[in-house]
Order: sequence, then C-alpha cells, then structure tokens
Amino acid sequence: MILGIGNDVIDIRRVERTLNRFGDRFVQRLFTDVEQRKSDRRAARAASYAKRFAAKEACSKALGTGFRKGVYWRDLGVVNEPSGRPTMVLTGPARDHLARMTPSGCDAVVHLTITDDYPYAHAVVIISAVSKGTL
Repeated sequence: MILGIGNDVIDIRRVERTLNRFGDRFVQRLFTDVEQRKSDRRAARAASYAKRFAAKEACSKALGTGFRKGVYWRDLGVVNEPSGRPTMVLTGPARDHLARMTPSGCDAVVHLTITDDYPYAHAVVIISAVSKGTL
C-alpha cells in the first residue's frame, strides 16, 4: 500500500552558489554527518549535495509534512544500503510522523531514487506499507 509519494528537482548551480556563499554553515544545517562524509569526498560535490537536498524535499512531501510539524532537514538522511541502493533514514519528529501514518500490523518502507544530469538533480520518494514479516 502506498502511503505517500514525493518528488523534487533542483538546479545544481543553485546549490553550488549556496555552498560558495555559506559553506559549512549551509552543510551543517541541512545534512547529516553521513551525507557530509559521502558528498565531501565526491568530485562533483555540489551535485551530490543537490541530490540529497532533492531527496529530503521529496521525502518531506511524501510524509505530507513539508518542513513543518517539527520535521527538520537533518531528520531526513540519505543513506546507502549494502547493495549501494539509496534510501532514507528518518529520525526525530519525521520518524514519529512516519510511525503514525503506518497502519497497524505493517512496516513502512521508504523507496528513493536520485539522479543528476547537470544542471539538474532529481529525487522521487515512495513510502509504502508492507505487512510485518514480509520484508
């Protein structure tokens, strides 16, 4: 069962300008430590941050909260599964909201796809509920 869908597109040049203007202040405010380590070692650093920015926006839309109701940027983090496939880890109020929207007897699964084709980065998030024990 699909609980929420969100997508976002961002211009990588916008992220480049923001990184140049605000640097570490921007990075610390929006991105988790895992995201920072991953993005800071990339040659296309701005594109990496842009994809993660788009994923956070898409996830907030799939949750139905946007960045309100106590949900903050760092509550939504892009991580990679052992296979390399990206997914989202939700913490704090974002995790709590996800738990409230997940039907009893089900587990929530966050599906994420991210891509970039300069000058754009794009992300789609689908949150689904699956019966417990079927993961």
